Amino acid sequence: MSVVGFDVGFMNCYIAVARAGGIETVANEYSDRCTPACVSFGPRNRSIGAAAKSQVVTNSQNTVQGFKRFHGRAFSDPFVQGMKSSLVYELSQMPTGTTGIKVPCYYTDAERRSVLDAAQIAGLNCLRLMNETTAVALAYGIYKQDLPAPEEKPRTVAFVDVGHSGYQVSVCAFNKGKLKVLATAFDPHLGGKDFDEVLVNHFCEEFGKKYKLDVKSKPRALVRLYQECEKLKKLMSANSSDLPLNIECFMNDIDVTGKLNRGQFEEMCVDILARVEPPLRSIMEQANLKSEDIYAVEIVGGASRIPAVKERISKFFGKELSMTLNADEAVARGCALQCAILSPAFKVREFSITDVVPYPISLKWNSAAEDGVSDCEVFPKNHAAPFSKVLTFYRKEPFSLEAYYNNPKELLYPDPTIGQYMIQKVVPQATGESSKVKVKVRINIHGIFSVSSASLVEMQKSEEGEEPMDTEQTNKMQMDEDEQKNQDDGQKDNGDKKSETEEMETSEDGKQEKKSDQPPQAKKPKVKTKVLDLPIENNPQWQLAIEMLNLFVENEGKMIMQDKLEKERNDAKNNVEEYVYDMRDKLHGMFEKFITESDRDTFSLKLEDTENWLYEDGEDQPKQVYIDRLTELKKLGQPVQDRYTESEERPKAFEDLGKQLQQYMKIVEAFKIKEEQYDHLDEVEVQKVDKMVSDVMIWMNSKMNQQSKQSLNVDPVVKAAEITAKTRELFSACNPIVTKPKPKVELPKDDKPAEQNGPVNGQENTEAEAGDNGKAPADGAEATDSKPDMDLD
Repeated sequence: MSVVGFDVGFMNCYIAVARAGGIETVANEYSDRCTPACVSFGPRNRSIGAAAKSQVVTNSQNTVQGFKRFHGRAFSDPFVQGMKSSLVYELSQMPTGTTGIKVPCYYTDAERRSVLDAAQIAGLNCLRLMNETTAVALAYGIYKQDLPAPEEKPRTVAFVDVGHSGYQVSVCAFNKGKLKVLATAFDPHLGGKDFDEVLVNHFCEEFGKKYKLDVKSKPRALVRLYQECEKLKKLMSANSSDLPLNIECFMNDIDVTGKLNRGQFEEMCVDILARVEPPLRSIMEQANLKSEDIYAVEIVGGASRIPAVKERISKFFGKELSMTLNADEAVARGCALQCAILSPAFKVREFSITDVVPYPISLKWNSAAEDGVSDCEVFPKNHAAPFSKVLTFYRKEPFSLEAYYNNPKELLYPDPTIGQYMIQKVVPQATGESSKVKVKVRINIHGIFSVSSASLVEMQKSEEGEEPMDTEQTNKMQMDEDEQKNQDDGQKDNGDKKSETEEMETSEDGKQEKKSDQPPQAKKPKVKTKVLDLPIENNPQWQLAIEMLNLFVENEGKMIMQDKLEKERNDAKNNVEEYVYDMRDKLHGMFEKFITESDRDTFSLKLEDTENWLYEDGEDQPKQVYIDRLTELKKLGQPVQDRYTESEERPKAFEDLGKQLQQYMKIVEAFKIKEEQYDHLDEVEVQKVDKMVSDVMIWMNSKMNQQSKQSLNVDPVVKAAEITAKTRELFSACNPIVTKPKPKVELPKDDKPAEQNGPVNGQENTEAEAGDNGKAPADGAEATDSKPDMDLD
């Protein structure tokens, strides 16, 4: 079972896998650990990654990149409509109204659901959608051996992620085996692309004045300029001197050139650089921290390498920046670690993670007493996640809840709605009073909001004298294990705060009241309570319907199969082309002696015809046509190749057979002169070996003589395989005879009784004799020698 972490960025992707030796970032088919987030659509198949990136210029209108920003958005979304003008490819509306096709911490509910749908379409079992800054924090903290103990003050670290399309900041508190995100802030519109945009606009204006070129009118030219400006930006991060930008045949066969240095570039980016500090200031205010409270500042992301960005971050915190993490791979590695923690296949050091809600989430509903609308904030900004709460309503009939983000200024969405949730089958009590309805709302491990369950508490009068059975407590909805764990952690860290999971009751006028604030009620007759689960109709915003999702999964399967068939077709075509070029060179090289002149001319003509056919009628043919063509060519070329191979292998095979014959001939001669080594062999058997050697010798000499008279351009008299088979036959027949071991000679038995164990090699057994005669041991002998019994270790 594979445990993999995916970091799907705006421009590139990184994939990390958990293995026995740790976390490893895997390389693609080009041995590169960075894979472009790019898909190119051809007439027959798709190209993905590096293969698609190479088609950005040549097939610009059908090559899609930067699609990360379109997750979960409606086609009519102003953001999407605004981006259409800057894209070289077209966007089209899908039947659901969405632009369809690790996550940034600022992703909303709809965007997260879209990523999960995309993962399901791709056939991935997503264990968790993880905020990018949280993944970086995990990659940072899990290997630290010097973190404070759980009861000590946590170590506070700031993480700054400046990517190509977004800027994210978080502050995390670390204790041993524990990570808690304190606050997050972000600027979804600030990233490396903005610096690229400044360069592109600068050179578009310069080339317009200098060469009279309207660069933005030509998509291919614009794509090339973006590529060159990105390279120039990276060079300026390492050099402060003037750097050139040269593009050959840019537009209308005109070569363009320009230059820029880091100082000029930073002056052009003053407005962009001014946006670096506000998110930093925001997290410090949210977490109530000062700069001296921050232990370290870790920066990651491709755009974090820009000197001016690093300078402003360092200046804000008043300390040197830490770059202990791989700026590109940290997110993928953190995701792989989280996946390994969640997977039963790996044993990983215990490390709990408490994330936060990026936007405040509220619920609103129609009041039962009035025609007005009531609402409440259920999850404030930076609330711990995953988490759940139980709300209590009093209703006589089904009712609906609407979840929404109550601070739309921070959103990139025009509609802050998360979803509509209908609580069904609500009925009044038998007495006609409103029923108590408990609704459980939660933020799950993916950061997605849902109304997970609802139940109705039915009150039943008990007979007189019967003990009441309060089942409300036993049937009360429980947190999931992971949520309860996070709740416990949160309570330990925030002992002075009220319980995060307090129940709230909503009265008929829509006001929230804590149960503890309810006035004491008069004693009522003893009643039983019965809890009934209620069905919920979930209508989240912009989620794919099951039917549509299944259709996309089916279509993806078809496209994968089509890609596979097209690859096989291209491989078959390439095999024909490769064979043509290979054989054409060899016919006038190493194969020249192994084919007649007339056959060579015929074969060369056939190869030339095939080459012409490949670039004309054979440009786009089915796979089987290429296979048949290759088979036809091999009918002419394979015999030539076989003759060459035989001429290379045959001498070695004859040599091995000759050595075998020489070995057995020497053994036979040794037997005949009665050498002691072989005098135990049976004479009849040795005669068989002699005859076998003689027969094989005659066969070998005959074949060698015939082959020496044979021309190289005709099939050989004997093949290397036949010679090898003859060698094996000789070995299997003769080797068991000549390697027969000598019979063992039994030594004559000695009738004398065995002497008592004692010294050997002429030494006198004085101690034994002394013991037998009852004499005292000689002077100087050890006292223990005279003891008849000894304990040996």
